[in-house]
Amino acid sequence: MAVYTVPPLENLVDAFESLPGIGHKSAQRLAYHVLAEPEEEAKRLAGAILDARSHIHTCKVCCNLTDQEVCSICRSETRDKSVICVVEDPRDVAALERTQEFNASYHVLHGVISPLNGIGPEQLHIKELLARVNAGGVKEVIMATNPTVEGEATAMYLSRLLKPLSVKVTRLAYGIPVGGDLEYADEVTLSRALEGRSEM
Repeated sequence: MAVYTVPPLENLVDAFESLPGIGHKSAQRLAYHVLAEPEEEAKRLAGAILDARSHIHTCKVCCNLTDQEVCSICRSETRDKSVICVVEDPRDVAALERTQEFNASYHVLHGVISPLNGIGPEQLHIKELLARVNAGGVKEVIMATNPTVEGEATAMYLSRLLKPLSVKVTRLAYGIPVGGDLEYADEVTLSRALEGRSEM
């Protein structure tokens, strides 16, 4: 017996399923939700996607996402431009900004060095970072890549490039999360927690 399918619906489900973190069931729910909405809502969603795609690009200074030539963080007069925090992804900037504790600048790599995935240094925004440091005025570069094998390798690679430029290179401390139990922490997390300990 033939399975009942509606090709445009299947295409919509496939499109949603191609998004990160969306499984087949979630993709189906989203597709049926979009079809149940008034046509104006579907057009608004499609328009928002197209508008974002056409207007959002990378900041010419820090490579974060923006709809301006230079993002609001780089334009800010109150930011400490002598400190640059290097992150993998624009989402990392959003996470750090939510703390309201960091008042310096950022640099977004848009990935990490990963030979297995065919990503080398030339695919990342490393040239732009080196140009910022070479321009002068930068005293410290904080490596805030994720504590993965690729994140650590990328941080070490950048550190070797930056050391000769007379800039202080530091690594974001990683350790036990607040509310976490030692017995559930892995060896790398415990090691980082010990290295990043501070006086009370």
